[in-house]
Amino acid sequence: MSSKIQQIGRKKALILGAAALLVLAVAGGGAFLLLSGRDELTYKTQSALRKALPVTAAAELHERGVTLAAPLKCTDLPGWTKEKLRVSCTGTTSDKKPVEVLGSGEQETAESHYTILVDGRPVVENASCLGADCHAEEG
Repeated sequence: MSSKIQQIGRKKALILGAAALLVLAVAGGGAFLLLSGRDELTYKTQSALRKALPVTAAAELHERGVTLAAPLKCTDLPGWTKEKLRVSCTGTTSDKKPVEVLGSGEQETAESHYTILVDGRPVVENASCLGADCHAEEG
């Protein structure tokens, strides 16, 4: 009789063990998909962000009724790396107010942040996109 109990115990242990492995495999697969399927940065390099920011920021300002006197000039911010993109743009509105645009991107989190100041006042604060890039995210 004790061998019959051991057989039932082994069967239950094998079934429970297989079920536990299945749960771990599903959870691990879900975590992998969640992490690997996350969005990527719109601008994956410092150079791409620096080239795009004056255009997207100007479009965002135009949508908000702000006209620039000339195209924004952008430079890399000190401390940027391949993993942490940092760009600053400056310019002037048509009515001679200073404009400053800050753009950043984090490769690890795939997050971007943009802030636009006109005459020292925030017009955009920590937005995840600017101009046409926002419309592309909606679609």
